[in-house]
Amino acid sequence: MTQILLVAGGSVAIHKACDLSSKLTQEGHRVRAILTRSAAKLVSPQLFEALTGEPASTDEFGERRRTAMDHIDLARWCQAFLVAPCTADLLSRFALGLADDLATTTALALPASVPRLLCPAMNPTMLGSPAIRRNLETLAGDGWKVLAPDAGRMACGDEGSGRLPEPEAIAAWLRESLAR
Repeated sequence: MTQILLVAGGSVAIHKACDLSSKLTQEGHRVRAILTRSAAKLVSPQLFEALTGEPASTDEFGERRRTAMDHIDLARWCQAFLVAPCTADLLSRFALGLADDLATTTALALPASVPRLLCPAMNPTMLGSPAIRRNLETLAGDGWKVLAPDAGRMACGDEGSGRLPEPEAIAAWLRESLAR
């Protein structure tokens, strides 16, 4: 099956990323996770390791570092780059081409043949902001595929579009995207 690099941003929706990593693994995919610094404050990388049987990473430096150039090794390993949940901050850093953490440096090191997929998850007002709309257009122009968020009640109490789709829907979208 496919070697999937799952990037999890620091959103309350990260619980769905945990479920997604388990579902993809059960389907026979190999799933490795990168957690942003914020995501690692919400859940432990060890949870993703337990769910997938694969290493999870948070940083290119420090005790969890695996090789001298983790971002290059991860970019060469993966056959699909999936960002779920993709926060406003993470989405903007991808759009700007920043390379200030393991997730963004790995994204820049990906071979052109690797599909880049992201699932925005944020407050509806943030999602509708001109900066986020502009960054989504930039990413689409750069070849990123975007799964539109679901509408509903948000953790903050607001209603509207911005919810991370259910793991089953993301897995189905990933399968469809890889089949193309």
